[in-house]
Amino acid sequence: MRKGKLIVIEAGDGSGKATQTERLYEHLRQDGRKVHRISFPDYEAESSVPVRMYLRGDFGSHAGDVNAFAASTFYAVDRYASFRMKWQKYYEAGDIILADRYTTSNMVHQAVKMEDEGERRAFLDWLWDFEFGKLGLPVPDMVIFLDMDPEVADRLIAMRAKKQAQAKDIHEKDRAYLHRCHGAYLELAEKYQWHRIRCSDAGEPRGIGEIHEEVYRAVCGLLKNEEHL
Repeated sequence: MRKGKLIVIEAGDGSGKATQTERLYEHLRQDGRKVHRISFPDYEAESSVPVRMYLRGDFGSHAGDVNAFAASTFYAVDRYASFRMKWQKYYEAGDIILADRYTTSNMVHQAVKMEDEGERRAFLDWLWDFEFGKLGLPVPDMVIFLDMDPEVADRLIAMRAKKQAQAKDIHEKDRAYLHRCHGAYLELAEKYQWHRIRCSDAGEPRGIGEIHEEVYRAVCGLLKNEEHL
């Protein structure tokens, strides 16, 4: 059966994922590609209810109040529902699926709850098998990690919350947690060979257009290589 390409835009909060996903989506469409955009959590879907409850603090006001396996299951169910109901047919038809976050976010945000290296490794192995093995979700063909310095991301999150009068979720409220997540992003980007793009320089965010060009070139490289096989 022919399969499409699953490309994931991954980053911590405040790193411009949504903007870069949108820009890449439009650029690929202009190139004549069949591309579909998805985002996780899928907040408009019923499947995201446990995720929303977790993030707003219904199960505890701190991320660590819910263990990594339980929280990961909330997110995995949301991804499974999205795949089966929204984009499986396009993926199996050979189209490009462009995801703002994916299982990769779970790897980072839940693994940081474990200090022991062996426990982290066991959790990551469990999560990989659970989502890609047991649930049958597609493994990404490319993960692009937008690497924003945590201090810069803090300022951008605060600006966004003020501008949109938006309440922070339990992750965004905990700066120390987000900073630990950045360390995990660096670690996992190396472990899983994600394509890392620096999004800040000397304490300031890089230009949106400049970052987009790097993202676009990386994706075009993947697609050209596949076409030559």
